[in-house]
Amino acid sequence: MSEPQSTVPSDSPTPDVLRDALKAFKKRLKLTRLDAESSLGRGPLSGGKSSGIVAITPPHQFPRAVWDGLVNQGKLKYAGQGTYELAN
Repeated sequence: MSEPQSTVPSDSPTPDVLRDALKAFKKRLKLTRLDAESSLGRGPLSGGKSSGIVAITPPHQFPRAVWDGLVNQGKLKYAGQGTYELAN
């Protein structure tokens, strides 16, 4: 007996993988912004200028198919040159 065909293609990521990848992306984006905002080049009395970072290279532990799946769902936008940004 053969197993029944699933409705999801075998090469597409599962919803759990997509959720974990989006969570990892948001965490990396947050840490990248915090790192840029806490640079030593700012004066101690500065107004705390925001970093302006909107797009980052996604974490490498997930394949490109995962990031393309999140773009297809409308949760991320491809910003060019291998970087992605949140769609909101």
